[in-house]
Amino acid sequence: MKKKIIFFDGDGTLWHPKKTKHAKHPVWLYRDKRFKNHANHLVMTPSALSTIKRLKREGIITVVLSTHPHPPKEADVLLKEKIKHFKLAELFDEVHATREYHESKGEFMLRILKERKIPKSKALIVGDSYKWDYKPSKEMGIDALLLESEYEPMKTQAKRTIKKLSDIFRYIS
Repeated sequence: MKKKIIFFDGDGTLWHPKKTKHAKHPVWLYRDKRFKNHANHLVMTPSALSTIKRLKREGIITVVLSTHPHPPKEADVLLKEKIKHFKLAELFDEVHATREYHESKGEFMLRILKERKIPKSKALIVGDSYKWDYKPSKEMGIDALLLESEYEPMKTQAKRTIKKLSDIFRYIS
């Protein structure tokens, strides 16, 4: 069953810290007061740009849902700054900073699917965290893929993992 919409986590999935790549969870960057402009310390994950461009060519709706350890308005601003920094605005149909509790992404996905009248079976999320991305999605009945990293201790609990973003094409048709 072909997917109509793909949700992406931001930190650790679409981009990660230059310094630690996928060796350390990216939230450290926001907690370290030495780093003011976070986007300057991030790089796109390999194959992210080409994967998103191909999805758009195939007519798939793309949405960023990224949890931030900031108040909601500030989190929205920071996420949009990263999207602008990486020149991704034209590649995403929606961009949302989700709230700092595990079920938030699932709630956002359900709301977006309802607004767009897309069944859950036509949706997929790709993220780097079992607790924040994979598990909440599966609990809401939405397919999920976990991008493998060195810092995810619960990756063995995920039934479907990928090594790079371009691997998602095996799961969308």
